[in-house]
Amino acid sequence: MKQRVPRLLPWLDDRQPDVVCLQELKLTDDAFADLLGAELESRGYQWAVSGEVQWNGVALLSRAGLDDPVVGITGAPGFPHPEARAVSAVCDGIRVYSLYVPNGREPDSDHYRYKLEWLAALRDMVADRPGDSLVCGDMNIAPADADVFDPAAYVGHTHVTKPERDALAQLHALGLRDLLRERWPDERVFTYWDYRAGMFHKDLGMRIDLILGSEPVSERVRAAWVDRHARKGKGPSDHAPVIVDLDAAPDGDIGPLVPPPSSRQAKTSGVKLPQSR
Repeated sequence: MKQRVPRLLPWLDDRQPDVVCLQELKLTDDAFADLLGAELESRGYQWAVSGEVQWNGVALLSRAGLDDPVVGITGAPGFPHPEARAVSAVCDGIRVYSLYVPNGREPDSDHYRYKLEWLAALRDMVADRPGDSLVCGDMNIAPADADVFDPAAYVGHTHVTKPERDALAQLHALGLRDLLRERWPDERVFTYWDYRAGMFHKDLGMRIDLILGSEPVSERVRAAWVDRHARKGKGPSDHAPVIVDLDAAPDGDIGPLVPPPSSRQAKTSGVKLPQSR
């Protein structure tokens, strides 16, 4: 978060979001307040945060109310201790979850089993809290092969395995809908691009940042898109924001904005992931 402040504040001023979910803060709660408290208050935001000194960390910013904040996932496993990976609150009648799902690292590893157990606990918590909801964040799962630039490149890696996708399907079974994919069912659209090997400029990415909405909320969607511009320039995150507009779409129904015109003919078949080289 310390590195991203020069990107976050202008983005808040430009897009004027009512509710914002942030992941991977790498700050304690007090450090987050010291760093951003005055800036957020001046923009009308309340916040709920769950932070750690060096890793993880999530926050929820809201100008639409922030009621009944809940830190963590009920019954979630630790690794070995509980990690700062979830925070939720009711914003204008909708419970919004800001999540940073464990990466999993390698299939069948302890990290991978931890990821699946964590997702099971998330599913139970969402099920126990009926009502309008938005489950948002870095899910570290590509829901389908269409959500990666080349499925063959990900064979043997996490994010695309059947158990992970099955865990995500358990959230859908609660009635949650993938708001971005529903809006753009046939488009090539990603939210994450590795910093290495020019993956962003070649549009070799993944869609792992999701917004899942309950039925009544989903019916209110007027636009859903990836703010790809926020991934450009100096010092960006390797993820781009996913935006969903309810009831009105101030920026219009922009669409996924990918691939960029310069890379429409980018080669994807046979491209290896940077970590595989």
